[in-house]
Amino acid sequence: MAHDAQAAAMSPLAQVAGDFSTDKQAFSVPWGKAMMWIFLLSDTFIFTCFLTSYMNVRLSTLSDWPNPSQVFSLHIGGQDIPLILIAIMTFVLITSSGTMAMAVNYGYRRNKRNTVLLMGATALLGATFVSMQAFEWTKLIMEGVRPWENPWGAPQFGSAFFMITGFHGLHVSAGVIYLLVVANRVRTGFYDKRGSYEMVEIAGLYWHFVDLVWVFIFAFFYLW
Repeated sequence: MAHDAQAAAMSPLAQVAGDFSTDKQAFSVPWGKAMMWIFLLSDTFIFTCFLTSYMNVRLSTLSDWPNPSQVFSLHIGGQDIPLILIAIMTFVLITSSGTMAMAVNYGYRRNKRNTVLLMGATALLGATFVSMQAFEWTKLIMEGVRPWENPWGAPQFGSAFFMITGFHGLHVSAGVIYLLVVANRVRTGFYDKRGSYEMVEIAGLYWHFVDLVWVFIFAFFYLW
């Protein structure tokens, strides 16, 4: 009763300062998960700026914009197949989202073996995606695409392509390392000692975000 009376006598500003100084948690959300959501929100703004700038450049340029079906085609069996590599990359990344979701599910159950295997499979699929993206970059560079020019029309195409896909590829590469680190900690029992596999879910949030961003890149850059 005396503590409640003392708290009521304090000014609102003093109460807020008291809460922060005692590290009082206002909502039942773990700090790690809250910080990941804040990071993903800020990253959303960055990708939104990139895609918005890309659309603005494409709509305002006076030069012909390259046809993605021709630029991103592969010569297989004597004929050019449009967007075949991009379709495979998209399938691989979406599949990795499914394996990550299952890893989180097994993490909730404290099933160490399946969690590690599924996180390893997710990391492998992510590495496969990055490898195919590296092949795509190499192919376009050999065909003459540069950040300042390209042989099919508007020079802005090269800068937009390398900036957007490169930034996303960097996120996937970082995600692969992140997943491997978390999977190794699950394997060694690090999270068993902490009594929670919460970090597996946090890693899943990051990976699903990376997959979702690719869906927008695929729609705006490759299909438009």
